[in-house]
Amino acid sequence: MPTTAILGLQWGDEGKGKLVDSLSAQQDFCVRFQGGGNAGHTVYPPGGKIVLHHLPTGVLHKDCINVMAQGMVADPFKLLDEINEVEVRGFKLAGRLKISDRCAVTTPMHLSLDAGREDGGSATKVGTTQRGIGPTYADRYDRIGVRMADLLDGTTLREALSRAVSVRACQMSVEPNVDAMLKPLREAGDKLRPYICDTALLLAEAMKEERRILFEGAQGAMLDVCQGTYPYVTSSHTTAAGIAAGSGLLLAPQDVIGVSKAYCTRVGDGPFPTELADAMGEKLRQKGGEFGATTGRPRRCGWIDLFALRYVCKISGVTRIAITKLDVLSAMGELNVGVGYKGWKEPGLPADIRQFTALQPEYKTLPGWDEDISKIRSLGELPATARSYLRFVEEYVGVPIGIISVGPEREASFFSEGAPKA
Repeated sequence: MPTTAILGLQWGDEGKGKLVDSLSAQQDFCVRFQGGGNAGHTVYPPGGKIVLHHLPTGVLHKDCINVMAQGMVADPFKLLDEINEVEVRGFKLAGRLKISDRCAVTTPMHLSLDAGREDGGSATKVGTTQRGIGPTYADRYDRIGVRMADLLDGTTLREALSRAVSVRACQMSVEPNVDAMLKPLREAGDKLRPYICDTALLLAEAMKEERRILFEGAQGAMLDVCQGTYPYVTSSHTTAAGIAAGSGLLLAPQDVIGVSKAYCTRVGDGPFPTELADAMGEKLRQKGGEFGATTGRPRRCGWIDLFALRYVCKISGVTRIAITKLDVLSAMGELNVGVGYKGWKEPGLPADIRQFTALQPEYKTLPGWDEDISKIRSLGELPATARSYLRFVEEYVGVPIGIISVGPEREASFFSEGAPKA
């Protein structure tokens, strides 16, 4: 049963969508196992740019079945808009989109709760996208949530909404109206009905048949709710550990591709040891187009943090790394890479957020290159200093670099010599 996972190794926005788009052309299934509409995968199929939020990136390939698994949360109204946008572009989803009946549903109440928390000052603000993701996951684990199956029956949905409102109303200035939410959610459920099914069983049968399955992560490992820079994290498991529970399968993917930019970015609040709050950081932002696909927020930019990268590769069992946006580093002069933190002697990253915030990076300076590499399509064509940069990353992290990307287009990625082609 050939299984592959594509995961972010930083704080998200590493270019996972483009890689999934490329590899899912050879897959039978593309599975999103966590996160929701806070993800924003920007890809460039024929016909121009498209941004996906809920939908697995494999929807852009007609022979790939796409699964929104039980570990996800979904805003049914935004999801329907997204389905329409994709189908208008000619990517028909009938028979190709499967939504777990156990997928958690984001309601208008969750959006209000999220906005209220983020507007509540520094004590509660964590820099979310305000798409209701955290409150939706919170309701799941508080056992008061709404699930996709509930949208298919009016009585069940009313009971689910009433249960949630009875607990959350005290946290809101205006008590949510169950009747006002009920009708639109039921209508959305009827439109989504053809896609809703038991996806865990579907995938279990696919594995038995040894179908090719690609698991697509959203966000990055440093935002994992357990392993990341807590509390400045997302509300789901973004490392490889989240695949089993998020898909309903007991498995360890055979090939775990970890995606990292050639530098580093972060959106939202929280520690970022190698951040550049200077002209170089702004240069990276502008040249790399570092603005959030979901919110348009400017991303914080900095040098690549190899110490954190090595840690994440170990805990997620990464078998090869994909380096994206290498072209952005052209004509940047000398390049710094983070190789540790001053005074920090532990092999891993601190769980204590105060310790993490206090980390000061130690750098190794490497020579840069001036050439435009955006048209290069093989490792051997890269400037010698670019190859040396990649070699240093590979040797420090201890995981081979298998894929290199030098632009946003599908064809602007290539395999390193000897790397397995998924």
